[in-house]
Amino acid sequence: MENKSIVLLFTLSGLNEMMGNRFVFFSLTAMYYPLILLCNVTVIYTILSDKKLHQPMYVFICNLCINGLYGTAGFYPKFMYDLLSQHHVISYVGCLIQIFVIYSSVLCDLSTLTVMAYDRYVAICRPLEYHSVMTNQRILECILFCWLSPFFCVCVGVVLTSRLTLCGSSIEKLYCENWSVVKLSCISTTVNNVFGYVIIIIYFGHAVLIFCSYIHLIGKCRKSTEGRNKFIQTCVPHLLALLNVTVALLFDVLYTRYGSKSLPQDLRNFMALEFLLVPPMLNPLIYGLNLTRLRKEVMRLFFKKRNV
Repeated sequence: MENKSIVLLFTLSGLNEMMGNRFVFFSLTAMYYPLILLCNVTVIYTILSDKKLHQPMYVFICNLCINGLYGTAGFYPKFMYDLLSQHHVISYVGCLIQIFVIYSSVLCDLSTLTVMAYDRYVAICRPLEYHSVMTNQRILECILFCWLSPFFCVCVGVVLTSRLTLCGSSIEKLYCENWSVVKLSCISTTVNNVFGYVIIIIYFGHAVLIFCSYIHLIGKCRKSTEGRNKFIQTCVPHLLALLNVTVALLFDVLYTRYGSKSLPQDLRNFMALEFLLVPPMLNPLIYGLNLTRLRKEVMRLFFKKRNV
């Protein structure tokens, strides 16, 4: 007979082998997380404060950076606290909240990049119709899609997980992850598994559709020098951001569902953290440095403050 009990606390065992160097990791995280905040807040403030940047492409970049702040807030404060603590535990409710925040943020990234691909398609392939298509109402609809569809998907996943009776309380990661909790179940998890694969297929389908649309855009932009320049400046950063998020999420899915315990703990931790380490920093840097108008406004903002 399986040992069933009401789980009130989960133990996060992913940190166990890192505790010998915990102060080093804490110091690195204490420098890295504020840098993430600075880069994203700078891009957000620049776009919001400059009316010339109140255009669909920049609004979506702003949304991407806001989502970066939202997602990292679900991990870094708790991670830094655990590095200084001897007991790495999280409450049952806190675990479900962390799952919701982190994974809704990841899906919101993919939704935002999908919307940005649509915006670039209209701008390059239907330039004369751009302003009639990308109206304020359409932009609002796109933003709502970016947030509400991930919220709904992850909320359903969390509800399905919360109904399970658990036979354990140890999660072999640095943070709460839905599949890691599901694996502790004493009852059938078929519904959870099917729903999980449906979400994976849907959102990796997003990535495939975006890549396919960009193949079409490349064909369109090759016909003129102006088109090539426009593609390089506005579409290449988007493709880099998409590749970054897709690879990071793929790492996490493969590690969570198929990862072997024979792999070194440091490698397993990196695979689990890649989408919380790289995209939140790389996204604002990609767009902030590559888009000329945004880069100029960021530089003007910093030099103006220094002169004052």
